[in-house]
Amino acid sequence: MAAAFGLTVDRNLALGETGQTIEALERRIAAALPALADELRPDMILVQGDTTSAWGSALAAHRLGMAVGHVEAGLRSHDLALPFPEERNRVEIDAVSTLLFAPTTAARANLEAEPAVTGRIHVTGNTGIDALLWMRGMAAGHRLHDGGRRLVLVTCHRRENIGAGIAGICEALRRLARRPDVRIVLPLHPNPSVRAGIREALAGIANIELLDPLDYPTMVRMMDGAHLILSDSGGLQEEAPALGVPLLVLRDNSERPEALATGNIALVGTDPDRIVAAATRLLDNPAAYAAMAVPAYPYGRGDAAERILDAIEDWAATFRPRASQPASGRSPPASQA
Repeated sequence: MAAAFGLTVDRNLALGETGQTIEALERRIAAALPALADELRPDMILVQGDTTSAWGSALAAHRLGMAVGHVEAGLRSHDLALPFPEERNRVEIDAVSTLLFAPTTAARANLEAEPAVTGRIHVTGNTGIDALLWMRGMAAGHRLHDGGRRLVLVTCHRRENIGAGIAGICEALRRLARRPDVRIVLPLHPNPSVRAGIREALAGIANIELLDPLDYPTMVRMMDGAHLILSDSGGLQEEAPALGVPLLVLRDNSERPEALATGNIALVGTDPDRIVAAATRLLDNPAAYAAMAVPAYPYGRGDAAERILDAIEDWAATFRPRASQPASGRSPPASQA
């Protein structure tokens, strides 16, 4: 990902392992971050999103007395089980954050309603849209061709969908694949539990292409060239409206009500009958499709990073580091932002 934007990673903690449990990842983060904090002595740690790595890093930084900035703060499904563990992660990250970068006014309202949130809230838009629009511009003129068939892009990875949910999604895809006018492309998630169920259900079926995970530039071209997207992803609920591509969300709830309000996305869950009915309507009804295919930008127009930087600079102008001993007991070097 970093290379696609001309960036290099200074430190890669390489904490992820295939098949690793959430609890194991939490332990590895808690063990690795103090040493890095001793070495670099940052005044603030930025975390993005709601992953377990973001959650573990935010809590570890808080325990070490460092300020935390949360990019994508305030998203709420209001159901701790859906998605899990992301909803828990969001709530707990926001509770320990000094600066909270909410993508929308609705996200800000969620934060303001929670007594545990005491940090400064800034409405910034989402950096994911910054990246999407920048990469889309770089990829202009290099869209993927689908041989005249309409491209249906599918992604599926949610932990709560493993098992019955994935089975329902795959049944819907088998039915849709009978149409000669569509090409269904499904990049597989690295999670072995997800990959195994999908491969078992869909391998060898005509009109369905199972791909290895795509790099970011290729994924942007794929999204931009799609006629329709089916996904349980959170990020795609923001990206699809900006591209003007209708998205059917393979979940029963969403922490992105702004996207639902635009009409660009619709919740269909994992019931195969419901998925097929919604997809068929968009494939066969031009008016219904056109109503969902108008670009919308509820998460910003590409300036979120600038807004976040401005907020950090304002905070840094009045920041006074707390005197504290590093976790290792070494004398701290000069503080660095």
